[in-house]
Amino acid sequence: METTSRVDGQAPVVAGEQQLLAARRTVDGYLEAPFPWYGLDEAFTGPRWLMQVGSAADGAVEHGSIGHGDEPSVRNEHLASAVGEPREKFAVVVTVAASPSRRSADGTGLLEATSVSSAAWLAGVGLLSFTWPGQMDHSLRDDWLEQQTETAWELADELAGPEWSTLSLPVDGVSTPFHYRESEFGWVLAGSTEEGVHLGAYGRGMSAYGLGFAMIKDIAAYA
Repeated sequence: METTSRVDGQAPVVAGEQQLLAARRTVDGYLEAPFPWYGLDEAFTGPRWLMQVGSAADGAVEHGSIGHGDEPSVRNEHLASAVGEPREKFAVVVTVAASPSRRSADGTGLLEATSVSSAAWLAGVGLLSFTWPGQMDHSLRDDWLEQQTETAWELADELAGPEWSTLSLPVDGVSTPFHYRESEFGWVLAGSTEEGVHLGAYGRGMSAYGLGFAMIKDIAAYA
């Protein structure tokens, strides 16, 4: 899936905390999407906040993320525990438009189709962008992140593999199967809805087992 992160026509921003602060302040990109956005259902009563949207090569909004709970920051889990900081509790829901392979608007290229694997990959990379392993020097994080991003893609491309289990969660009140996996950094899941979008989600400190998802009726209310 060929996408670039953008908000309001801005240039792509770097992953992690800086990306979150720079990208989450506007709802304009979300309003341009021709598909519905999803978040946690009304059972979740904590904070909700915009993160970023991603566009395809032709500029069409293709996916975006909504945060719930504590705003995550890039942190080394080893150092955080060493100073007694509590682990952040958050869940991020990624909505991905279900799109077939298609020509770009200018006719110069072919845009890749999106799938549940697309949602799984975006969720996996999203979780990685806010974590790096204990005992690792900060200067090595870029190399680690590049390696783990490739691993996240490989895992997303093998949703029937042993690393994934099946978890049923409500989507708009309907029990829906999701692919689910856990790691030392948190959890990732991915599935599809009846509304023409794929859902990915990731988080830590909040159990995925009690979550439910629902279409957001008014995304402008998040501004």
